[in-house]
Amino acid sequence: MDLIGFLKSQFLCHLIICYIFIVSGLIINTIQLFTLVLWPINKQLFRKINCRLAYCISSQLVMLLEWWSGTQCTLYTEPKDYGKYGKENAIVILNHNFEIDFLCGWNFCERFGVLGSSKVLAKKELSYVPVIGWMWYFLEIVFCSRKWEEDRETVIRGLVNLRDYPENFWFLIHCEGTRFTQQKHQISMQVAESKGLPKLKYHLLPRTKGFAVTVKCLRNVVAAVYDSTLNFKNNENPTLLGVLSGKKYHADLYVRRIPLEEVPEDEEECSRWLHKLYQEKDAFQEGYYRTGTYPGTPIVPPRRPWTLLCWLFWALLLLYPLFRLVVNMISSGSSLTLASFALVIFVASVGVRRMIGVTEINKGSTYGNNDSKQKSK
Repeated sequence: MDLIGFLKSQFLCHLIICYIFIVSGLIINTIQLFTLVLWPINKQLFRKINCRLAYCISSQLVMLLEWWSGTQCTLYTEPKDYGKYGKENAIVILNHNFEIDFLCGWNFCERFGVLGSSKVLAKKELSYVPVIGWMWYFLEIVFCSRKWEEDRETVIRGLVNLRDYPENFWFLIHCEGTRFTQQKHQISMQVAESKGLPKLKYHLLPRTKGFAVTVKCLRNVVAAVYDSTLNFKNNENPTLLGVLSGKKYHADLYVRRIPLEEVPEDEEECSRWLHKLYQEKDAFQEGYYRTGTYPGTPIVPPRRPWTLLCWLFWALLLLYPLFRLVVNMISSGSSLTLASFALVIFVASVGVRRMIGVTEINKGSTYGNNDSKQKSK
């Protein structure tokens, strides 16, 4: 291991990165709070400002993937569709198999200039989480409680609100509803069998109601569905901790652009269309595991410098006062001060580990594990 690789693996570096992310995020959240005064005056200006502020947060995570770990992301797609990415609104369907698939989705957004305005369908609990959750609130992210009877009106209201959004946006959605595990897959396939649906090997049964409502609410606003299927070369098992430690991964993303006109308007037909799409996604994954490649032309979209420059700006702004504080605390010689400093480091270490733990598959959501939640949405 070279010196740079050794430094990247050190927990002290991880603490510094997390310090920059959390403190800068809280500063940005505060600025976002003050932008609320613009909403009744100029809603579109409020939205444009918050797209840029949100980029300052999400770009730091993308920076870790692109520049810190140096993960290589290869896009497989049709050349005729490549020029349209980033220039139109789209619904992006992502598979949910890996700990960092959300990060790869954001990386896809960043390469085509829509990271700041990207949308997701997120758990309601996340809206209360500082930095990311609060950022999403100001981005008008659609939150749900995963109970369709309660969510339907909230989701429709949130989606309709996006119809006059001033920036090109991609709406990222995991139709499976939760991350793939063997236990969830077994339960999901039991549901498929009971409903007479074809079984899937590499995906969970898609929950169709949320997708159908999304298409209905965003029709004539969104130009296409981007069916996106992610995998990693050489059976790599990427983790956020690995990215934070500077480990390089090799991601392959297959994207099919499907004009929204091809998606049925009727909810039942849309449901059947989505199930067919996931059977095709399963076939693509089967082919990838057999050949190590996807259909389409492999393209590596160039990295943009803005994620790195944004992180460097916040690092320069926040590290100097931290350094001065640490020097003053150590030079004071006070046992109480040093003990307090050690306690802060310990609490920060635990906090960082818990943040990383949220993304770990074995500590993921139990949604989809229980028999009472087998009903497909």
